Amino acid sequence: MTEQYIRNIDPSTVLLLADQVGCQKGQIVSKTLAQNKAVSLTLFAFDKGEEISSHESGGDAMVIALDGAGRITVGGEEYILHAGETIVMPAKKPHAVYAEEPFKMFLIVVFPQ
Repeated sequence: MTEQYIRNIDPSTVLLLADQVGCQKGQIVSKTLAQNKAVSLTLFAFDKGEEISSHESGGDAMVIALDGAGRITVGGEEYILHAGETIVMPAKKPHAVYAEEPFKMFLIVVFPQ
């Protein structure tokens, strides 16, 4: 049997990423698909008003909005991200996420090697 590096998602199946994680009242739900020293792939679902406060990452982080609208703050500048839009949050630059409405996103973080 071959080791599967991407987990918590059905392999060889066409699916919508937005359907793989659900919003829950008053919570942020996350589902890790892969994590190692090089990369982290995580799905998030935020209820309206939920947030991840300002922090920094050791790697470049790319957010792909899957559903709803989220306010992404990068280095003090705010951006509103809607389904289908993407933004990169550079490594070691403060960033935060706030759900303007129920919001789902796919977070890809690539770490230096």
